[in-house]
Amino acid sequence: MSSKMQHNMRVWHRYLGYFLAGIMAIYAFSGIIMIFRTTDFLKKEKLIEKTVAANLSAEDLGKEIKMRDLKFTSSEGEVQSFKDGTYNKTTGAVSYKVKELPFIINKFTKLHKATTKDPLFYLNIFFGLALLFFVVSSFWMFLPKTAIFKKGLYFTLAGIILTLIMLFV
Repeated sequence: MSSKMQHNMRVWHRYLGYFLAGIMAIYAFSGIIMIFRTTDFLKKEKLIEKTVAANLSAEDLGKEIKMRDLKFTSSEGEVQSFKDGTYNKTTGAVSYKVKELPFIINKFTKLHKATTKDPLFYLNIFFGLALLFFVVSSFWMFLPKTAIFKKGLYFTLAGIILTLIMLFV
């Protein structure tokens, strides 16, 4: 390995690391928050009232208000109840409660949910490739014959093994 190549890798690794420090901090924060997405941790209740089409089935109403597996639990006259809300099948008036993360935290968690339909998709691709570059370039930090390089390989192997254990156990 040439010393010029080693020097260049170290420089690129350093400055890309500085550039990505803010992105990594937001990803780390939002990733930790996403672990609790099935709980009410940090979520605030919000009442939503709007009018949709009349005479919708439970399935169609669920699609309209973006609520999965919506089922009517009871009805009283024209008003049908479902978990956390009501729907007037004659007027189309729907009232329901949702629990949402605060605005900024919700925006941060969208980083992890981006699809090809979202402009954040490009940031996610760039970030993934940058992390892959970090993996590769870290092996140019020290000469292969040094003890620290060999120890680094053991740590790399330990990281791979730990991840595989966590995935398959």
